[in-house]
Amino acid sequence: MEEIKFRIQRRNNLNTIYVDPKRQEKSNATHDYQIECLKKTEDGLIDYGVKFSISFQNGARHEPDCKVGVLDSDLLEIVRHRLHGFQSGEYATRENEMALTHVEQALMWLAKRADDRDERGVLGTMKK
Repeated sequence: MEEIKFRIQRRNNLNTIYVDPKRQEKSNATHDYQIECLKKTEDGLIDYGVKFSISFQNGARHEPDCKVGVLDSDLLEIVRHRLHGFQSGEYATRENEMALTHVEQALMWLAKRADDRDERGVLGTMKK
């Protein structure tokens, strides 16, 4: 696995994200990630040795050789749920509200794509 170096959030990262450099042939997407959790102390960063793996869907669900995994929308739904929680309590901020708006927009567009594919009868396949 190689570290993701070109991140939008470049400062104050407590975690390091690693990506498997192999990509799925047709989609050109990567499917396996690992997150290494660190803690910032006065002496620097401490590696707790805690790692989480995320494996995304690889291939079409209706294909016999697909690898079932997490969908992009699954992770966005989790982030949406967390941001709603923050916004309903003492940690509500304008920045969280803007992030929530954009996460919900991303979910809307992903749902539209899935609905369009379903209407064309190609959802769950590698057909365009």
